[in-house]
Amino acid sequence: MKFLIVLISYLILTADVNIAEVRQLYKQADLSEQNAVVLLEKLESISKTDDKVLVAYKGAVTSMSAKYEKGAKLKKGVFKNGVSLVEYAVSSDSENIEIRFVRLSVQQNSPKFLNYNKEIEEDKKYILNNINQISSIELKSYIKDYILHSNNFTEEEKNVISQP
Repeated sequence: MKFLIVLISYLILTADVNIAEVRQLYKQADLSEQNAVVLLEKLESISKTDDKVLVAYKGAVTSMSAKYEKGAKLKKGVFKNGVSLVEYAVSSDSENIEIRFVRLSVQQNSPKFLNYNKEIEEDKKYILNNINQISSIELKSYIKDYILHSNNFTEEEKNVISQP
């Protein structure tokens, strides 16, 4: 009986991963531990065999949640586990602008001493050069909103995306 309950719960959780909801939760995940936990639970069943965009988000929120762990060693381990998922997603689909966006957001918000910032300029350039090719209005708006509110993009870069 317990197995059946666990199986049903697993199926509900895996069937319930909606990319629009994940994007919205990701925006809020950095605001509190509770928000990060909600998204982590939502993505708990995601593995490397799933949609690589979801793998990237799982890695991003995992790395983000490291700041809530106790002890430097545990924090660093959780961060590295998250980053490894993000990098796996990028290596699996390096032309996916949303995956590159997720990696950029993690790099831009990671503490400098962790040295996870080597591809910031490459990802910014890729996103700025390809944002107009995004067919999804929701995704384009989501990425533009991040850029316009980010201190990591120059006014010139922000102006590039504001042009039709």
